[in-house]
Amino acid sequence: MKKLFTLLPSALCVLAFLILAPATPGQSPEAEKKVIALAQQLKLTPQQEVEVLPILKAEAPKFEAIKNDPSLSGMQKMKQLHAIHSESAPELQKILSPAQYQQLQAIREQDIKKAIAAKRAGR
Repeated sequence: MKKLFTLLPSALCVLAFLILAPATPGQSPEAEKKVIALAQQLKLTPQQEVEVLPILKAEAPKFEAIKNDPSLSGMQKMKQLHAIHSESAPELQKILSPAQYQQLQAIREQDIKKAIAAKRAGR
């Protein structure tokens, strides 16, 4: 029961954020789900969610556009995705614990590898 009361404020905070935060123009529901899943994987505190989710939501349409651009080679996708990551890195490092940031980097690297693999499979 105590655990429920601990999780409830966090869930309510995320729900309120999702309802109140304007959707990023062009952001797909799939990208939105990925951002939420990422926040859950990182086990963000309610305060971290308030600070990190807008950053991740702003990046999501850019990531999707790069991943889905058939004109880009795997190397070009990798470079562009790394550039987006680099833009938000200083801000995220201030908010996340070192372990959370390291986990985020690992997740992002896997996403980049998937984007490159998808490009290769599409050839």
